[in-house]
Amino acid sequence: MITVDLKSRVPIYEQIVDSVKSAILSGLLGPDEQLPAVRKLAVELAINPNTIQKAYTILEAQSIVYSIPGRGSFVSADTGALADAHHAKLISELKQLLDDAKRSGISKKEILDIVNGYGE
Repeated sequence: MITVDLKSRVPIYEQIVDSVKSAILSGLLGPDEQLPAVRKLAVELAINPNTIQKAYTILEAQSIVYSIPGRGSFVSADTGALADAHHAKLISELKQLLDDAKRSGISKKEILDIVNGYGE
């Protein structure tokens, strides 16, 4: 569920943050579900526990997770803000792609044909 690429230029703690967010958005992690323990995940991923703790601290600062001393970190019950932010980011990226397509000469009809045929 939580993965990292040790060869990536993206810092490991950021990869963990993104991986947890993705797991929440995809439904792999639900509200009040416990995240893997820091030490266990550190062994599993073969990375320093402080790196995982840093990621969990960032997630907590963003109100995506909460911690209970002695018990661990859990997914917040209200992940609506995370979903809203993800939705807004996707809309922004889609608008950018549409602008690029328009500049490249792709017609509105071609775009609508693709959108209307998507998922069929």
